[in-house]
Amino acid sequence: MSEETLPEAAEAPQITIVDLQNILQVIDVAATRGAFRGNELTSVGSVRDKLAGFLDAVAPKEDAAEEGQVEA
Repeated sequence: MSEETLPEAAEAPQITIVDLQNILQVIDVAATRGAFRGNELTSVGSVRDKLAGFLDAVAPKEDAAEEGQVEA
């Protein structure tokens, strides 16, 4: 088979930090609007806390960025 007859390779799906921040906001909004039942709160809260902790660890800190600009 020649390369011309092969289907194009599908691009692997990617999730960015911004996507994860948006997910966190969706969870917060849904919780505020009462979208979760009482028996779901523990598992939803656990996932939300893990996500928030991950984002805190990997997302650039605004304060650090501002300090870097002031020092330069």
